[in-house]
Amino acid sequence: MAGNPRNGRPYRRLCAWLRAQRLPCWVCGHEIGYDLDARHPFSFTLDHLVPLSRGGSLLDPANARSAHRRCNSARGNRTTQPKVAPQRASRRW
Repeated sequence: MAGNPRNGRPYRRLCAWLRAQRLPCWVCGHEIGYDLDARHPFSFTLDHLVPLSRGGSLLDPANARSAHRRCNSARGNRTTQPKVAPQRASRRW
């Protein structure tokens, strides 16, 4: 295969299929801005449950997840979700 496999038709088809589902981010659980510019931190990216560098499949729908660009970058190539800081209450209870 010549070129980048992420520019191929099967990968674009997988992205379109996942985008059409309009699921929330699988890392943080918040809604994804599907209409945002691709460079925006809260825009949609395809994340892989098992990272490609760890032997995950590029085109397997079972390995594909919807994620924010920021959450995907923060997760890196780890197989677990990053630790999210606990939310603070708005006032002392």
